[in-house]
Amino acid sequence: MFELLVREWAGKEVDPTHRGLDVELHLTPGLADENFVAEAIGNVAAFRLQKERHEPLTWQVVRVEEGRSHHFRLLVVHPDRVLDPGIAHALARTLDSLSNETTDELRRQLHAAEEEGLHPTPLRHAHESVDFWNDDFWHWMG
Repeated sequence: MFELLVREWAGKEVDPTHRGLDVELHLTPGLADENFVAEAIGNVAAFRLQKERHEPLTWQVVRVEEGRSHHFRLLVVHPDRVLDPGIAHALARTLDSLSNETTDELRRQLHAAEEEGLHPTPLRHAHESVDFWNDDFWHWMG
């Protein structure tokens, strides 16, 4: 249903444990109710990660508009400290387990997580434009 890409945080290449995780969620093109799917996947995955690691986490699910295209991002941080090593792997494992679920199954899992205490974060919207002068190609060219 989607593809994962762990990216940089706040536009800077950093160790993912430095400040947080920024995971791109690329949903299958033409997926019905994709905003709900992204919001459900992000909230359920972050909530499960929080429960599995027994620590408070803060997260956001963002729809990023780029001209005529868009993708979704899941941003995860610890409110008090840097993230532990291995958290990206644990999150990827959780996201992979949700990647082939149907919309109805995601709805059921979101409802079950809410019954366990999840307070879903609403989907945020952001606009991003490509900065060709800050593109990795230009860094490579030197």
